[in-house]
Amino acid sequence: MEQRHLGRTGLRVSRIGLGTLTWGRDTDEHDAADQLKGFWDAGGTLVDTADVYGGGEAEFLLGRLVDSLVPRQDLVIATKAGNVPDPYRRVNGSRGHLLAALDASLERLGTDYVDLWQVHAFDPATPLEETLQAVDHAVASGRVRYAGVSNFSGWQLAKAATWQLAAPGARTRLASTQMEYSLLQRGIEREVLPAALDLGIGLLPSSPLGRGVLTGKYRQGTPSDSRGASERLAPFVEPYLDDAAARVVDAVATAADGLATSPLHVALAWVRDRPGVAAPVVGARNAAQLREALSVEALSLPYEIRQALDDVSAPVHRYPDQDWSTL
Repeated sequence: MEQRHLGRTGLRVSRIGLGTLTWGRDTDEHDAADQLKGFWDAGGTLVDTADVYGGGEAEFLLGRLVDSLVPRQDLVIATKAGNVPDPYRRVNGSRGHLLAALDASLERLGTDYVDLWQVHAFDPATPLEETLQAVDHAVASGRVRYAGVSNFSGWQLAKAATWQLAAPGARTRLASTQMEYSLLQRGIEREVLPAALDLGIGLLPSSPLGRGVLTGKYRQGTPSDSRGASERLAPFVEPYLDDAAARVVDAVATAADGLATSPLHVALAWVRDRPGVAAPVVGARNAAQLREALSVEALSLPYEIRQALDDVSAPVHRYPDQDWSTL
C-alpha cells in the first residue's frame, strides 16, 4: 500500500487507515485479529483508536493483538484523549486529564509510546494553551511521537496550529486533524481543509463512506444487519438517508457501473485522493468488509468521474466564500 507523509512531518502512514471504533463492543477479538492481520498483510500501517472507544476495550484489544500478530514497529498507532463519558462535561482538555488519560492508554495498549496522539475535541472550558502544553509535555517525555487534533473547527485548528508554530523547536507542530469527510459530508471544505492545507496539517477523514450509506446498501431499504437497523446506531445513519444523499449515492453507483467496480471503491477513492488527505480511516464489521475496502488500492478515478461526483455532491457555500467583489 502506498505510504504518505502525515502533513508537513516526517511521519509516513498507509493511505488507508484502520479504524477501531467498534472493537471490544460490536467487533470481538477474533474478528479484530482477522482485520489487523489482513490490514498488515495488505501493507497497512495506520491503526486509529481512542481511549473512549468501547470504554477502553478497543485499546485493550489492540494491545493484546499487537506483537502476537503484528510487530509493534510495523504499525503507526494513533489514539485520542479528551472525550469523557460524563453527562455534565463531555470534553476535558485540561492538562491533568489529558496526561492521566495518556498513561491509561499506554497501559491498555501495552506500549511505552504512541505514534500519534490526538486531542479528541476542543474544550471551551480550558485555555487552549494549557491543552497544548500537555501535548508538548507528552512529546518531550517520549510517550508520544507526533500530535494532532480531532473535531476542531477551522478557527480552532488555525489557532492551535499557529500557537504551536510560534515557538519553533519549543512546541510540537501539529501533524494531523481528524474530521468526518465524504461525498455526503463536505462541510470541512469551507474552513477546516483550507486551514489544514495552509498550515501543513494532514487530514485523516473519518466516516469516508458516509456512515456506510455510500456503499449503496440502503438504496432499496435498510438491511437487517446494518447500522441503520441498529437501535443504537440508527440515529447515526439517519441524517444521510434523505433525498439529497440519495442523488449522490445514485451518482456513485452509476460511476461504479461504468468502471466495473463497486460504489464502495468509488466513494473511498474519491476521498482518498482529495487535496490534503493523508489517509481515510475505515472501520469495518469484519475482515471481509475490510478486504473489500483495501482492494481500492489500484483504483484511480478518471478526471471526468471525479468532476461529476464533485458537482453532484457540492456543498452550498455563499457568504463569505462567494466572490462579492463585483457587487
